[in-house]
Amino acid sequence: MKKQQFQPKPGQVDFTHIRYAPVINCVLRHGQKLLVVQRSAKLNFYPGYWNGISGFLDDDKSLAEKVVEELREEAGIAQKDIKKIWLGDIFDQEEPKYHKTWIVHPVLVEVKSDRVKLDWEGQNHQWLPLASIKKLKLLPGFDRVLKNLF
Repeated sequence: MKKQQFQPKPGQVDFTHIRYAPVINCVLRHGQKLLVVQRSAKLNFYPGYWNGISGFLDDDKSLAEKVVEELREEAGIAQKDIKKIWLGDIFDQEEPKYHKTWIVHPVLVEVKSDRVKLDWEGQNHQWLPLASIKKLKLLPGFDRVLKNLF
C-alpha cells in the first residue's frame, strides 16, 4: 500500500522529519459514547491503530480553529454540530520508533450527532463506551489522552 506524501499548504510546517511535533488528539463524545477511528494503512504514522481525530498543529490557527478544521476534514462534522470543546493537560509522548516527541494536546469535543463521514485518513470508526475502547489496539499515548480527559 502506497503511503500518502504530505504536501504542505502555504503557511504550514512539515513536521515529517522534525523531532518535536505538536499535535491535537480529539475525543468526540455523543451521549455516553466516544468516537474512535482506525487509522488508514496509507498513513505514515501508526497505520491500523485506533485513535481520536488527530492532526498536527502546523500553522498559525488557534487550537479551536484546528479542532473545527480537523473534525470537518477527517470526520465530516460541521462546526454547527459542535456543542463544546475542552482542552486537557498537554503532555509529551516519546516515540523512539519514529524518532519523535509528540507534544500532545488532548481535546474533548461534545457533538450533537453521531453521524461521521471519514476521509482517507480513517478506515473504520466506532462509537463505544470508554471501557470498550481500552480493549482496542490503541495508538501509543491515546490511553493517556483518555485518562487525561476522563
